[in-house]
Amino acid sequence: MVSRKAWQAAGVAGGVASAAGAAVGLGVAAHRRQIATARRALATDMAEHGGVPPIGLGEECSVTADDGVRIACEEIETPDGEKPALTVVLVHGFALDRRTWQEQRAFLAGLAEPRIRFVLYDQRSHGRSERAPQASCTIEQLGHDLDAVIRALAPEGPLVLVSHSMGGMTVMALAEQNPDLFHERVAGVALISTSAGDMASGLPGTFLSRRNPLTRGLGMLAAWQPGLVETGRRALGDVIWAITKRFAYGDRHVDPRMVDLVDTMIDSNAVGALTDFVDTLGTHDRVAALPGLSGCEVLVLAGDADRIIPYRHSEVIAAALPTARLVRLTGVGHMPMLEQSERVDDELADLIERSLERSRSGRFRLRRPRRSTEPPAGADAPTKGRGGARGRRSKKRA
Repeated sequence: MVSRKAWQAAGVAGGVASAAGAAVGLGVAAHRRQIATARRALATDMAEHGGVPPIGLGEECSVTADDGVRIACEEIETPDGEKPALTVVLVHGFALDRRTWQEQRAFLAGLAEPRIRFVLYDQRSHGRSERAPQASCTIEQLGHDLDAVIRALAPEGPLVLVSHSMGGMTVMALAEQNPDLFHERVAGVALISTSAGDMASGLPGTFLSRRNPLTRGLGMLAAWQPGLVETGRRALGDVIWAITKRFAYGDRHVDPRMVDLVDTMIDSNAVGALTDFVDTLGTHDRVAALPGLSGCEVLVLAGDADRIIPYRHSEVIAAALPTARLVRLTGVGHMPMLEQSERVDDELADLIERSLERSRSGRFRLRRPRRSTEPPAGADAPTKGRGGARGRRSKKRA
């Protein structure tokens, strides 16, 4: 996900130079005055109607990953306390936290049927989870973390994994590491605005490497003088807010409160924690892991105005999973769950229904092809149809 730090300007792993260039392009002084005025009006509106939601709305706990890092989690049980039909695990993207899913969990929790239990968590070095050593900030390790969360908080029953951006990469890593889980328990997977690899094809490739002196310098400065980096970030706060809007969302009108939500989530993560993920984003390649999802109901959804992970990455995923439902949202950017929440809600409800049918029928390994449907002109419609220390749970508040 785009970052409120220097990363925001360049996408998943942008650099300081891009942020500075974007600021210049905005006409700095004049544009900052316009943004400041708009944000003051937004603050008044948010005070009257509610602003950025708190992280924890369910029961908070923590899970210990296999390397000892504490992962902050949240469980939301069925409203009546009845046994759930399935558990939905929501996996957020780069530089964000579990508040990414505020619209979806409110909608899905309100469904009369089926009864759904939710598990949400903050990826390592994100949100309220523990800052992890740089060497462990890899997509491979994120897959192990997801496995630990499932073992601790959803050890039985059918699962639906809903993921966004780097969260989708996390799901692919888990499929690579634990194929039996997908054969036996994972009935459905949503891959939203994500990629199976070749990330540099849509981004400034040199930023996805520590060999870039700007990226390397930012990481070193964040480790040496984190206060200085944060002070610089705050000095450009209004301009960076505008850059966030530009890169996180598409070309349609966006509720400023949704921009503020993304901005706030990104702001909660330290610059150094985010630069730790540069290499793994640049080297991510899990196209070979995609067939491991073929026994599940799969939703692949993205906006065609995504400036972070271009829509063609979703097409590549769908090509490897011919029975997946591919949904293209016209004019939508990298945050469709916020920008077009109602459409995403409907698609997820459909995925859950199909996944529940699959789990009840026991059809995990044999996949029935879906028929393709041609969308009406201008419509946003589908184009084709380990144990040990890992998973220890603590009920202390995350």
